[in-house]
Amino acid sequence: MAILYIETNFLMSIATGRDPDANNLLLSVPTSVNIAIPDICCMEALSALEDEIKRRNRFLGEMQKQISQLKRDKTSPSAQSLVFHLEEALTENERLLNDINARLFNALDLLVAKVEMIQLTAQILRENLNSNFIEEDPTDNLILNCILNHAHLQPNQVKVFLSNNTKEFGLASVQDALREVGITKYFSRTEDFLGWLQSQS
Repeated sequence: MAILYIETNFLMSIATGRDPDANNLLLSVPTSVNIAIPDICCMEALSALEDEIKRRNRFLGEMQKQISQLKRDKTSPSAQSLVFHLEEALTENERLLNDINARLFNALDLLVAKVEMIQLTAQILRENLNSNFIEEDPTDNLILNCILNHAHLQPNQVKVFLSNNTKEFGLASVQDALREVGITKYFSRTEDFLGWLQSQS
């Protein structure tokens, strides 16, 4: 049995459609794998969704302003055509936001049924305050410390980590810390993890 550690980017890659294999993995977790995620990742994913909603709404507002301006042009066929396409884009923007929202909540629902939640404890928080592996991102540092603490308590397990956030989790100091607790493999794509898993059987 291998423990696969995931973090917020796994959820957001499902929500945004960047990693179809991630969703398939959650839908059908192999019997040889136990997936674990820090529970704070759920909150971070919801915050990321809020940010996406704000971005989409800013985009919406800008398109509405452009439509309003273009409608004042009564003679240009190009202006009329652009209004048509922008109004279509308004509809697609709303559909896309609905897709992102639905995919994230479906992923969270699957987490409840199929994934072990690593709870943030006072001890982990204390360790986090004393070990700053990821200086640029305090939230990712806390996520890392949750994973390190959990992995330390599983000395005899095969442990791997999957995150496409290579900017933070690919740092040499982070990789060293992961190896110290027995997380010997790091994957940035679900496809690579699945290939490795297949090679183990």
